[in-house]
Amino acid sequence: MTSADRPEGHGEGTIPRGERGAGIRAGIRAAEELPELPELPFFVYGTLRPGEVNHDLFLRGRTAAEEPARLPDAALYEGPGYPYAVDRPGSAVAGELITPAPGAYGELLVALDLLEEYEGPGSPGNIYDRTAREALLPDGTPVRAWVYLAAPALARRLARSGRQIPGGDWLRR
Repeated sequence: MTSADRPEGHGEGTIPRGERGAGIRAGIRAAEELPELPELPFFVYGTLRPGEVNHDLFLRGRTAAEEPARLPDAALYEGPGYPYAVDRPGSAVAGELITPAPGAYGELLVALDLLEEYEGPGSPGNIYDRTAREALLPDGTPVRAWVYLAAPALARRLARSGRQIPGGDWLRR
């Protein structure tokens, strides 16, 4: 992974604390103008997992449930301080399924989009793309969830020269 993969000063957890509230409020106003999105849980696999730094910053107090899950047909690559999941048939990524607390969904969606530098479907500025995928609970039950995957150009670079995390588990790297 090179510094060209992510601009200096950008990335998970780098939104200055004073700018988070203003960015979230602006994002909520913008989200209110977009078509209705399904209120899906989130599959998280890196710094948003329980015990990791961004879980406390972004999820604490905003969730109704957090349970182990796996994302099939995805592989995990190491980045500088955070991971990237990419499409990969036959692989799986370990993580958690996060269900937002009642009334917290809109604000949480906007906050996570900002954190993951997701500007909207197909935006060339995306670092991650938010997409709906099936995650699997430990008993095999599939659950449709939002997941942030590496944007296509970055996913191609990772496939060529990135460091894959064996077993797809950020916590066991």
